[in-house]
Amino acid sequence: MKISLIDLAFLSEKRKDVLLLLEEGPKTGDEIKTALNVNSTSIMPQIKKLKEGRLIVQDEKNAYRLSDMGEIVVEKMEPLLDTVRVFEENYDYWINHDFTAIPEHLLNRIDELGNYFMLEADLNRLFEVPEDFKKNLLESKNIKIFLSYFNPLYIEIYAEIIRKEAEMCLILTQPVFERMKKDYLDDLKMLVESKSAEVYVCEKNVTLKDVVTERFCSLVLFDKKGKFDHQRLMSFDESALKWCEELFSYYKDMSRRLEKI
Repeated sequence: MKISLIDLAFLSEKRKDVLLLLEEGPKTGDEIKTALNVNSTSIMPQIKKLKEGRLIVQDEKNAYRLSDMGEIVVEKMEPLLDTVRVFEENYDYWINHDFTAIPEHLLNRIDELGNYFMLEADLNRLFEVPEDFKKNLLESKNIKIFLSYFNPLYIEIYAEIIRKEAEMCLILTQPVFERMKKDYLDDLKMLVESKSAEVYVCEKNVTLKDVVTERFCSLVLFDKKGKFDHQRLMSFDESALKWCEELFSYYKDMSRRLEKI
C-alpha cells in the first residue's frame, strides 16, 4: 500500500529526524547514523522508505540529500513542528489560558516563541515581583510594556527604571490608567513627564501583559475566567523578542499618547 507524504514525513520520528538532518546538507549513511545515534537496523529501512517516497535521493557518492520535493516539504514542516512544540511543552497552560488577545497574524507565527520557559510564582512570594523577571527588567536599557492589570509593586520598579535613564514605553489599558490616576497620580505624572518614558492608553479590553526589552521578553496570559494566575512565559530567543515586540507595536498603534495629566 502506498504511504502518503504526510505519513511518510510525520508518522516516524526517525524519518522526521532524517529529513531535518538532511536540511543541513547531504550526509552519508554513516554520518546519518552518527548524528542521530542510531544503528543500521533501525535507520536504513526508514531511509529506504524516504527514497521510495522521493523525499530523498542518493547521489553518485552514496550520500543522501533532500529531493526538490523533499526540500519544500521540510521547509513547510519545520514551522508546524515548532508550533506543536510550543503548545506541547506546556500543554495544560495553553488549554487553560485565553490567547484571543493575540492577533491572528502573530498566532500564525507562534512558533517564533522558540525555547521559552515558564516562570512560576514562588508560593511563599506569590504577591511579589519574581526576582528573575525583576533582575532582567532592571538590567535592560530599552523597555516596552503593555499592561492590562495593576500591581502597585511595579510602581517602584518603574521609578527605578526612570532613575537609571533607561528608555521605557508603557501602554496602559483604560482601567489601569484610571486606577493609577485615582490612587497613584504623582507616580503617573512622574512617568508622563519623564524625558526617557512614553505613556500610552489603550481603550481596547485586552487580557494580557507583554514585556519586551533588548535582553528578554515576557508574556502573561489570563486564564479563561479572566484571572491572572501568576504564571508567565519568558524567553531570550531573538525570534521571541521580535514576536513580542510586534505584539507590543500592534497595540501601540491603536493607543493614544498621554502627553499630560
